[in-house]
Amino acid sequence: MKNDFLVAVAQISAERHLPKEVILEDIEQALILAYKRNFGAAQNIDVEIDPNTGKARVYVHKEVVEEVKDERMQIGLTEARKIDPNALVNGTVQIEMTPKNFGRIAAQTAKQVFLQRIREAERESMYADWSDRLGEVVMGRVR
Repeated sequence: MKNDFLVAVAQISAERHLPKEVILEDIEQALILAYKRNFGAAQNIDVEIDPNTGKARVYVHKEVVEEVKDERMQIGLTEARKIDPNALVNGTVQIEMTPKNFGRIAAQTAKQVFLQRIREAERESMYADWSDRLGEVVMGRVR
């Protein structure tokens, strides 16, 4: 059985006439913003949502250095090699930092960003549908 998250994505996709990929990307961006607001904006992060399970993972990218000056942005070579044995100085390492509980404020932030991005995507989709009809007279009904 599909999980509730994927059912909700499919429902939003059908209602708003948007591809599922656009919705998943918007959710990822909303989660990035929520994470940065709650756990530090200086970090370089990515969020990946598994399209089959709906599980979100947060990854922090840190620069590999010999001497760590900023723990949020850098990682020592010995620590980096524990994560990636091929890590080199001046390279980057991707570390999973998925928080156990984002909390109510992060969820609210993600919701607001997501709704805004959905409205923008709807506008773009509607514009694309109607822009080629410029100069035509069309009949319609306003509800």
